[in-house]
Amino acid sequence: MVIAEVVIVLLLSLGRSAVYAVVAIVARLTSGTPLSQQTATLNPSQSPRPYLDLTYQLLGIVFALVPVLLAIYLLGPRRAALGVDARRPAFDVGWGATLAAAIGIPGLALVWAAAQLGLNARIVPAALQPVWWAVPVLILAAVQNAVLEEVIVVGYLLTRLRSLRWRAWQLVAVSAVLRGSYHLYQGFGAFVGNAVMGVVFALFFLRCRRVMPLIVAHTLLDVTAFVGYTLLPKDWLSWL
Repeated sequence: MVIAEVVIVLLLSLGRSAVYAVVAIVARLTSGTPLSQQTATLNPSQSPRPYLDLTYQLLGIVFALVPVLLAIYLLGPRRAALGVDARRPAFDVGWGATLAAAIGIPGLALVWAAAQLGLNARIVPAALQPVWWAVPVLILAAVQNAVLEEVIVVGYLLTRLRSLRWRAWQLVAVSAVLRGSYHLYQGFGAFVGNAVMGVVFALFFLRCRRVMPLIVAHTLLDVTAFVGYTLLPKDWLSWL
């Protein structure tokens, strides 16, 4: 029953994304165009009409969080073990910022190396229109990504599998491979980088039993990428 529940939750959320990402990377590799010459666009515009685009963006953010509510609901009394609360703000923010720095700086180097080796598509972190609501929506998108991924791929998944007496290395491996898999549409560098991030985050959760620092770290990373790409001059980012 537990495995069936986990499979259903994943297929409604990031497991489904992983399947699409695998199809996407196969499509990229068989397109006849080198992977390094292709583009993977995050946060694209959904409509040329600004306020219709805003509506689509907000609806996408809201509905993407529904599986999180389902996962938390299904955990029942075990949901308290996730550490998704505001009881330790200093701990959460401090460790979140530390993890973001530890992951983000090497991550930039990995992006550069993967681009040089032709293992990644060119990543465009944000492609919204130049409208007043672009930055707030990108921040909300970053928070949504962080909550969705860290609650489901770390908190929910590890809590459920631990109840089946899986070993720590099995928990870490499954969480890390899943995280890497749904980033495959960006290329193999993205898979490796996110899998490494998955190992670090899973180990942190197993030790500290709190998802909030991971949400803070992931939010900081995504806000930096999304908003930074939007606001900085594009020639500053050309080295990537």
